Amino acid sequence: MRKYKVSGFIGMVMLLGMALVACETSDIDRTFEGPYFVRFTDTTLIYKESYSKPISIEVHNVGPQLDQPITISYTVNGTAREGKEYTIIGTKGTVVIPAKSSKGNIMVQLINNANNILESTSLTFTLTGVQPSTLQVGFGKESLIGKSLTLTIQDDCLLGGFYTGTSRIGTSNYSVSDIEITSTDCKQYVISNWNIGVPFFSFDAIKPTLTFIDNGDNSLTVPTQSNATLGSTDTIKGTGAWNPRNRVITMNLQFKLALSSTKDTTVNYTQTYTPQ
Repeated sequence: MRKYKVSGFIGMVMLLGMALVACETSDIDRTFEGPYFVRFTDTTLIYKESYSKPISIEVHNVGPQLDQPITISYTVNGTAREGKEYTIIGTKGTVVIPAKSSKGNIMVQLINNANNILESTSLTFTLTGVQPSTLQVGFGKESLIGKSLTLTIQDDCLLGGFYTGTSRIGTSNYSVSDIEITSTDCKQYVISNWNIGVPFFSFDAIKPTLTFIDNGDNSLTVPTQSNATLGSTDTIKGTGAWNPRNRVITMNLQFKLALSSTKDTTVNYTQTYTPQ
């Protein structure tokens, strides 16, 4: 009787083991059979209206690359006004993923109508169809994942944005691109990097900031200020102007430098910032 129970127990264990092996083998052999789909790579994007470069909204094919182009249709809705706050570069409503590629791009160009009113508008892009029909739009329940993207356009201050800074020191000209000027109240601004060919500081890769004030009459004031990258006794101040026709900013800066514990010197320095 005892022998029968033991052999029966062993048989049950063997059967259970065989069942587990069968399940594991089935899971291992299981392959994804589709459907493959297209989707937005991102779900949200945020840009200031002063961003001057085209914005690339990426759509990608979640599946093998095809030997033929993939044509995707989309709609655009939202509070931003076409022609006043943005334009679509290329054919509006259609984006193409080229043959033997996985990605396509909707290109959006923002229009900077800065007026010192800090509000935001938005655009919602929604994928609506795809060819070839072997693909689908979006993934998951009701194919909603990756189907839409919202682009938020933040209003910027009148002098905010990206600039190319230039200066001339002696016979040499210097230029630095992608310098950002920002403000939270459209009165006091911060330049992200005013180290344009400055020969008398050892900043190397440091990008010091500079604060200036918009006086409201196209003139600017650079209040006396120190900087963490300068010596503790060094100060900067100056004046400036903003040209409303071409939006170019000119800064006339004055540096007071401590050469020693008993000797100071003053250096005048002019910079120009041109919107990109």
